[in-house]
Amino acid sequence: MSDNDPRVFFAAERTLLAWLRTAITLIGLGFVVARFGLFLQLVRATADPKPHLPSAVLGVVLSLSGALTAAAATWQQRRYYRTLGPNEMPPRYRPEFSVVLGCAVAAAGMVLALELILTNP
Repeated sequence: MSDNDPRVFFAAERTLLAWLRTAITLIGLGFVVARFGLFLQLVRATADPKPHLPSAVLGVVLSLSGALTAAAATWQQRRYYRTLGPNEMPPRYRPEFSVVLGCAVAAAGMVLALELILTNP
């Protein structure tokens, strides 16, 4: 196996994608948990309806942890790219796409958490 084996590079890419998949799952789960509190509020239908605060807080925490996971995975991948020499990159491959994708997932998680905070009654 040579020093610039592309399998190592693409294994790092697959690892980043796995972390981003985990981050998207956490963000989505955060949304579902936060909105489940609204469902509980409708089901209770008491005279004094109070928002289900624990589910809203847990939803925001899950969304923020998903955003943090995406940001940390992207940062780690960027650090890995900096260690590569020009001859170690696969020809005609643009690694910036994976970094942009990771930043977009992190930003989406942050926006969702902000939306959950602002729209929680």
